[in-house]
Amino acid sequence: MQKENKPHWDLKIEPKSGWLEFNLNELWHYRDLLWLLVKRDFTAAYKQTILGPIWHFIQPIFTTIIFLVVFSNIARISTDGIPPVLFYMSGITLWNYFSSCLSGTSNTFVSNAGIFGKVYFPRLIMPLSVVISNLVRFGIQMALFSCALIVYRFMGVPFRFQGTIFLIPFLVIIMALAGLGVGILVSAVTTKYRDFSILLGFSIQLLMYASPIIYPVSAVQGIYAKILWLNPLTPIIETFRHALLGQGEFNVIMLLYSATCTLVLVFSGIVVFNRVEKSFMDTV
Repeated sequence: MQKENKPHWDLKIEPKSGWLEFNLNELWHYRDLLWLLVKRDFTAAYKQTILGPIWHFIQPIFTTIIFLVVFSNIARISTDGIPPVLFYMSGITLWNYFSSCLSGTSNTFVSNAGIFGKVYFPRLIMPLSVVISNLVRFGIQMALFSCALIVYRFMGVPFRFQGTIFLIPFLVIIMALAGLGVGILVSAVTTKYRDFSILLGFSIQLLMYASPIIYPVSAVQGIYAKILWLNPLTPIIETFRHALLGQGEFNVIMLLYSATCTLVLVFSGIVVFNRVEKSFMDTV
């Protein structure tokens, strides 16, 4: 009697029923797709441009010039003895990475609805690809900032690296996770309420002014200083400046506070993201 050959499946797609049902192994299984999306995001952005990746240098340079004219020369805002160019570039470099991760992941469902409706893959791959591709842009702008550091070093500017320089990879990871967490939360809400995509645009600008990008923490006094430290981005930016410029306030407790807030944001974002991905095609 001939045995019946039963089909063998190496992948079984089932709807997620629980709020806390994560499958990290599935993300690893689709790692090749992740790298293809990273390459697509980076090359597609400059496919029909003349200057290409040079725009990553132009944007922080022009932003630094504007900050230098407006906030240093006109408003006369102190930079705690740090050369204004280095002060603004250090904040801009880190802030650009966070804001690009946040804005890029915030429209995950809306911008990729056509792909999501045709083929299956872990939806979290899309926002992760945005975060990783923006890491390449961050590396380019970090190289520009490093060149500025070298120039000022030869000019005799007295600053020195601190031991906290070894925390820079940790700071970048926190920034990336913060942008990812808030971004996927917004993307989940945007499937029903498109107002949030409009709100996000100027909210990012307001958040920049609520972070020590164009002014040091020492310039804020009283209760406003306490409110400033409640911003989870503040300890990250201050530690970044402390590591590279020897200025800024390094507070281990506040840095752990930032890491904790970031983990809560990422966990909440993934939970809501997984919940929404099951039915977003009906509302997007």
